Amino acid sequence: MSQVGEQLREFLEPIANAFGSLGTPEPIVHWGHPLMMGIVVFVMGSFVGLTGWRIRKLGGGEAVVKSRKDHKVMAPLMTTFIALGYTGGLLSLVMQGQPILNSPHFWTGSVVLILLAANGAIATFGFGKANPGFRSAHAYLGSAALCVMFLHALFGLKLGLAI
Repeated sequence: MSQVGEQLREFLEPIANAFGSLGTPEPIVHWGHPLMMGIVVFVMGSFVGLTGWRIRKLGGGEAVVKSRKDHKVMAPLMTTFIALGYTGGLLSLVMQGQPILNSPHFWTGSVVLILLAANGAIATFGFGKANPGFRSAHAYLGSAALCVMFLHALFGLKLGLAI
C-alpha cells in the first residue's frame, strides 16, 4: 500500500508545490481543510440529512415540497464540496510532508465518497419508478454516510492535533 501512497504523492506534489509557492501561512495550510470541511459536514450534511428525513416522515403538504426542493439542491452541492475537500485534504497532507494512506481519516473520507456516489446513483436511477425499496436504501445509505462523516471529522481532529 505504501507504493500506492508514494505514487499518489508523486502525482500530487507538483500541485501541492504550486499552492505552496503562494506563501499560504502554515496555520491555514494546517487548519484550513478541517475548518472548511467541518462547515460542510456539520452544517450542510446535517441540513441534507434533516431535509431528507423530513420528506419521508411528513407524508405530504407544502413542507414536504420545500424539503424535497432543498434536498435536491443541497445534496449534490454538499457532495461536490466534499469531493473538492477530499482533494484539498490530500494536498494539505502533501504540503505538510505527511503520509497519505496511513490514517483512518483518509480511509473514512474515501468511504464517504463511495457512499455518496452510491447514494447519488440511487437517487438518479432508482427513484424514476418510485420504488420504495430504493427510497429506503437512499435514506439509510445517506444516514450511514452522514455518520461516517462525523466519525471522519473526529479522526481529522485527532490527525490535525498530531501533526
